[in-house]
Amino acid sequence: MTQTADAMIDRRRIRRKLTFWRSAFLIVLALALITVATTQTGTFSGFNTPHIAKVRIEGTIAQNDELLKRLELIAKNDAVKGLIVIVDSPGGTTVGGETIFNAIRKVAEKKPVVTSVGNLAASAGYMIAIASDHIVAHQSSIVGSIGVLFQYPDISELMNKIGVKMEAVKSSPMKAEPNFFNPASEETKAMIRNMIMDSYDWFVGLVETRRSFTREQTLALADGSIFTGRQALEKKLIDGLGGETEARQWLLSKGLSPDLAVVEWKPEKVEPLLSMKDLVVRGAVRLLGLPDESRHFIGDSVSERIFLDGLLSVMQVTDPVEHK
Repeated sequence: MTQTADAMIDRRRIRRKLTFWRSAFLIVLALALITVATTQTGTFSGFNTPHIAKVRIEGTIAQNDELLKRLELIAKNDAVKGLIVIVDSPGGTTVGGETIFNAIRKVAEKKPVVTSVGNLAASAGYMIAIASDHIVAHQSSIVGSIGVLFQYPDISELMNKIGVKMEAVKSSPMKAEPNFFNPASEETKAMIRNMIMDSYDWFVGLVETRRSFTREQTLALADGSIFTGRQALEKKLIDGLGGETEARQWLLSKGLSPDLAVVEWKPEKVEPLLSMKDLVVRGAVRLLGLPDESRHFIGDSVSERIFLDGLLSVMQVTDPVEHK
């Protein structure tokens, strides 16, 4: 009888422990789900206290749905009283610059927006900068490179040397032109130039409108040249010298409270699936016998330019496209 009573007491004790640990597990699980849910909404839904938002746009510019979503949320959030855009980019795809430009303009329709240039805001980077109402840059920042570029390789000489010939049957001469395997015809070059100049004319129009230039003033600056921050100020490509402090001071001059904190709206960190670019870079690293860690450097510094598609607005170290 005593053993039975002791067994019952032990079972009750075990049940109490199980109940405790089950409850603890459910609480931890609930907290984890809340954390995941907050992360998936970008933690932006919690930014309900009045503040100045800050967004960084760095590196090579391309179509960026996550960034566009962030800017959309900033435009809609009444707690955001102003926006500081930090630009540090050599440019990128023209479409990427266009979509980000439009998204920033939507923010500027509702609240003041200022851009602070870091090392450089060139090509599509400058396109993004002029979407704001005020631009500041450091004295030694690089600004400008207004223009459009289209690049394609010609490996026909290499193919001749190794004895390979590419045959093609096309519906019309301009189909799939230019291609890697034959020198571009004059008709192909004329088609590409017409496309480039149409996009260039659109870019020039943006600068003319946003910087209140005449057409002649804009064209004089839109030859692909780059300028220091001091030169850019003299040529009225920017509005002032300085950094984030000066950008914030401009926002205060627009009536924002000095008590407002600056809160950076950071991108969501989502582990992407391997793209074709990632696979090529990894393969190149292994083929060359380099350390696996070097793929990050190669991917960031080289492959982004190799794999950019379409018309580019990017500062190059090679000779710029000549505009007549």
